[in-house]
Amino acid sequence: MRLTAVAVTHAKPKEKPYKLTDGRGLYLLVTPKGQRYWRFNYRFGGKAKTLAFGVYPDVTLADAREKRDTARRIIAAGEDPTAKKKPEPERAIIFWHGEF
Repeated sequence: MRLTAVAVTHAKPKEKPYKLTDGRGLYLLVTPKGQRYWRFNYRFGGKAKTLAFGVYPDVTLADAREKRDTARRIIAAGEDPTAKKKPEPERAIIFWHGEF
């Protein structure tokens, strides 16, 4: 069953962390301190992985669904969305002012 914005807003902390699922791998993790984190579970290369989308209310339910759909498109294209999220290392530019 899909989440609603009201259910996300009214998610209360419990003694242990728990998940409110939205479907297709997206869920809201609610911690005992009351923090709410968007997570996306998927499989790539035979391994189970989790991708973090951000903290509610900074990332809304609609934003999290959009990020999930984008990640699913990346997976369908044969790429790992975690690798897409990481920035590429900067290439060093070396200036040589001498002779070999």
